[in-house]
This record gives sequence, C-alpha cells and structure tokens, in this order.
Amino acid sequence: MKTPDFEHEIGIDIYCTDYPGVTGKLRFRIDDFRVTELCLYPPKKDQGNFTIAEVSSRNWENHTLVQEIAHRLHLSQRRISFAGTKDKRAWTTQLMSFDHVSPEQMSTLSIKDVTFENIFQSDVPVRIGALLGNRFEITIRNISDDVVLEQIISLISPFKKWGGFPNFYGIQRFGVIRPITHLVGKYIIEGDFEKAVMTYIGNPLPGENETTYALREELEKTRDYEKAFHSYPDALNFEKAMLNKLIQDPHDFIGAFKELPKNLLMMFVNAYESVLFNKILSERIRRNIPIHQAIIGDIIAPMRKDVIVNETIPVTESNIDKVNAQISKKKAVVTGILIGYDTMYATGEMGEIEHTIIDSQKIDPRDFIIPEIPFLSSSGTRRPLLALLPCLEWTLHTDEYAQDHQALTMRFELQKGCYATSLLREIMKSNDPRNY
Repeated sequence: MKTPDFEHEIGIDIYCTDYPGVTGKLRFRIDDFRVTELCLYPPKKDQGNFTIAEVSSRNWENHTLVQEIAHRLHLSQRRISFAGTKDKRAWTTQLMSFDHVSPEQMSTLSIKDVTFENIFQSDVPVRIGALLGNRFEITIRNISDDVVLEQIISLISPFKKWGGFPNFYGIQRFGVIRPITHLVGKYIIEGDFEKAVMTYIGNPLPGENETTYALREELEKTRDYEKAFHSYPDALNFEKAMLNKLIQDPHDFIGAFKELPKNLLMMFVNAYESVLFNKILSERIRRNIPIHQAIIGDIIAPMRKDVIVNETIPVTESNIDKVNAQISKKKAVVTGILIGYDTMYATGEMGEIEHTIIDSQKIDPRDFIIPEIPFLSSSGTRRPLLALLPCLEWTLHTDEYAQDHQALTMRFELQKGCYATSLLREIMKSNDPRNY
C-alpha cells in the first residue's frame, strides 16, 4: 500500500500490512491524547539546589512551556531541565527540575492549563533521556461504522507476532504543518547556515496559516529582517528571536541560531539523522528482511531489565542462532544506524542498505562535526528497528461526539524514544498529516 507524500518526505515509505486502515482522526479533542512519563526520579534531599516537580500541561509545546515558566520565575531557560519533549496537542505529565528555585516558588506558580505536583528538592537535576518511557491513552475518532473488530485484529496481528512495531520516527519530530526540522539539520551539516536559517524563518509551506504564509513569502523576497520582526505574530517567538539578531548583523546566521534554546537546536541535526534512519528501516521492510529477527551482518543491542544497553554486537554465522534466541526472549534488539562522525555500519545486506542511503546524501560522517556550534556535533549511535510493545489494550466503541461514527481507544506503554504515532499510523493509514 502506497504511503502519503508527507510520509515519503520524512523517509517512511511502507506499511507492515496491506489491510485497509481505520482512518479517523487523532486529537479531535486535546483530552483524547494523554501521555504520562515513566520517570526516573532524582533522590529527595532536604537541602538540594534543585526543585523537582511533575508538570502536567494541556496543549503546550514543550519549548514554549519552558520559556513561559522561565519568564514567570524570572530565570534563564537554561536553569530548567526535563527528560524528554512531549506532544503539544495533548495532556502530558513529565518531570522537570528547576535550578535554585524553591519548592515554595513552584507551589505558588500559576499558569493556565499547567499544574505542578509532587514537588521536592534534590541535589541532582532531571537530565535529558532520564526516563524509562511513556504511558499512553489515545482515542481515534471519526471512524466509519463499517470498521469491524476483525479488521483491527488483522492490523495489529504483526505487532503481536513480533512483540513490537517498526520504530519509525514520527511526523511530529519533523513538524506536522511545517515538516522542515530535518531540512534545517541537513543544511547545518552541509555548513550552509544561511540556507538553514532561511528555511526556518522563511520558506512558506502550503497548509500553514495564510497570514503567516504571506509574511514568510515576503521575507524570502525582501530579506527585510526588521520589517519581518515587527510583522511576525508573537506566536512565532523563535523566529522573532532570530530576526532580532539578524537586524543587528544581517550576515550573522550562526549567531541567529544561537538565539534558540539548546534543546531546539539539537533537534535539527537529530531530525536529519532521523530521516535517514526512517529511509533505512523502510528499505529493510520493503526487502522483506525481518525487523524482529537478525540476519548475518546485523548489529544488535543487548537489553537488561527491559532497558537497551549502550553496547553493540555484530551478528555472524557463528552466533546468529544464539542472537535470535536472545531476541525472541526480548533480551536483544536489531539496530539500524543513526549516522554521525563515529557510528558503526552494519555489514552484509543491512550494511549495503545503510551505505546506499547515506551515500546518496553526498555527506561524509565527519560532516557531523560542527565547529561553528560544537554542541551540535553528533557522534551518532544505533537505534532499535523494533519499538517493543509489551502490552496493548484497545476498545472499539461509539464516538460520543459523533453518534454515526465509532472511536478506538488504545492504551499502551513504550520505551523512551519510541513514537506512539508510528504505531497509530499503521492502524489508521491516513492520507492527511493533520489527522495525526
């Protein structure tokens, strides 16, 4: 079954099954998409420099929320840290830490649609990646009455067999309305910072707000940064920060990037790596090479206590039976390359796939060393091809907001770095990115 153009753009070119999807729409209501972090809590300390809090937010983009909290507390955004970014159009609960902010300050902070709970002190902050995973409760609405239970069973049957689903990076990593994050990253890797900046602050795309489209289009034509700064709406706060820097020096594109939060900057290069990973995973599935079993030449990562270990083992003729026995016990996973300046390629057929796709970009792994903004340099790593799905509960029921339609509510847990939308796309098979 052909995948939509917007998915092709981010490297997702295939579905696991040929069964028709249920279509429908995600986030019909913001409350339909609930995400709760499975946290790794820092130790409680009476005199710690960090205040820890569970932050629940409704319809807040992660970086914008941090910016608002920093503004309310009169501190730098760098003094706020979190384990992982979350979807905007959702109810999310995540752990955050606040450097030299008292628990009393946090408990009196009031922001619309944001709550701060389980507040305590610690001597260590929350660090990026310091979580086990996420728990989801998601409802897909506007499903036709023609959809039957057997259809859903057929759609999820591969995941039951494999113990997971293809570990694609979901569309929200790249932007739903403006899927440009990976393009910005590509230009950074190529050393073309002017093109990277203009792709972010200009580059009008079909589907975005008409007024914003026109403003971006005018900036592309005129390069009048001052006019754009004053005409861009406040909602485009990151673009305005970059424009303000370019008003001071129209040629300082690197300086303009440095106006953005560090976590956002890092997403650009990571998104480019992610597109290449998606292409590699798509090609493996297209060739009917299993993602839940290893072939000779693969590189696997061991798992201990359901956590992937930062260690790699090449698969050879002599160890393949033992490796696949471990994979079947969920003690190892097959991986694909996330390219960087120090990443190990697979060999055999998987290695050929990785080299072909990465070489087609005409990049060298050393391009991921970025001297202009050193912290953006990426050594690369390897990522599981299979997103493990230890449990999945689902219910098909009447949509209370549209009586002539059905709704599908799904409950499941995923390890960190895995995308719920990558599971849901296999079930929905929608042709419109806005439905995700």
